[in-house]
Amino acid sequence: MNELSQLAVPLLTWYRENARALPWRSDPTPYHVWVSEIMLQQTRVAAVLDYYRRFLEAAPCPAALASLSPDQLMKLWQGLGYYSRARNLQKAAVQIMEDHAGVFPNTYEAIRALAGVGDYTAGAIASIAFGLPVPAVDGNVLRVTARITGDGGDISTPAMKKKVTAALAEVIPLDAPGDFNQALMELGATVCLPNGAPLCEKCPAAALCQAFQEGRTGELPVKAAKKARRVEERTVYLLFHGDRVALRRRPDRGLLAGLWEYPNELTAGADWPERWGLSAPCLEQAGTGKHIFTHIEWRMTALAGELDSPALPEGWVWASREDLRDAYAVPNAFQSFRGTVLDRLGHF
Repeated sequence: MNELSQLAVPLLTWYRENARALPWRSDPTPYHVWVSEIMLQQTRVAAVLDYYRRFLEAAPCPAALASLSPDQLMKLWQGLGYYSRARNLQKAAVQIMEDHAGVFPNTYEAIRALAGVGDYTAGAIASIAFGLPVPAVDGNVLRVTARITGDGGDISTPAMKKKVTAALAEVIPLDAPGDFNQALMELGATVCLPNGAPLCEKCPAAALCQAFQEGRTGELPVKAAKKARRVEERTVYLLFHGDRVALRRRPDRGLLAGLWEYPNELTAGADWPERWGLSAPCLEQAGTGKHIFTHIEWRMTALAGELDSPALPEGWVWASREDLRDAYAVPNAFQSFRGTVLDRLGHF
């Protein structure tokens, strides 16, 4: 990977002229960098900006984050997906309060020990917030380095990540490690694109890039195909009583843990009201929806009806329009039915 030894100067020059203006870059405190990096995992920058602002308004420091109630935390994260990230943020905030007297740790090892923080996130925080010369290797960086060096190794393997991390550790500039890491990420996000043709004519590393010089940008990087997702056919019940809709809390573990949902099940059966201790309402078709998780695809059919009694099973609640807006975090998996629910609640 000799090409990487010549990368720092053109890359940093390009970054300082072309970097996007982002709030966590203008005020790179350890807490801000940490929150932004967790939010940006598997999520586009454009989708994160408003969430980042609202999150910092509600939880401007580790102490405030540690003290949020679970429902407050999930409501702040509602719609951002991968909700375990939020729960780990709060666990880590508690660690910071208990183990570091409320002060964000300033060594790579201590940052890496926080809940939900892996090698990449620890490297990003250590380099950007504390100026430590530690690489931060994510998917963007793996793609950029594979193309620049012409490496045909599978970037989804731990061995390839370890190889790239070691190579970058040799060339990361001691006087600008944070900018160097961010520049690699920025190059991957805006020029050396993951889907579609890379914008090689705009790339500061084009003269060094083996993939560009050899016409192999379409072949690199190499990444093993993902396994097919499991498909689940689910029936969603939109159950109303006056101006409220029934929600139930999901289990504390597993997919969408602890969030609120419209009652649903894998297999629709005529006995569902009795199983849940409800009187059988008249149901009507209320639309379909689909949501794709990492390993599962939900294909949903909704049925809507009015319950005669306000009695609900344990763990269920009645939610008004205001409750849906302010109190209960319903994940985007059920976004297809939001309009139907709000239209129904708006009749009262």
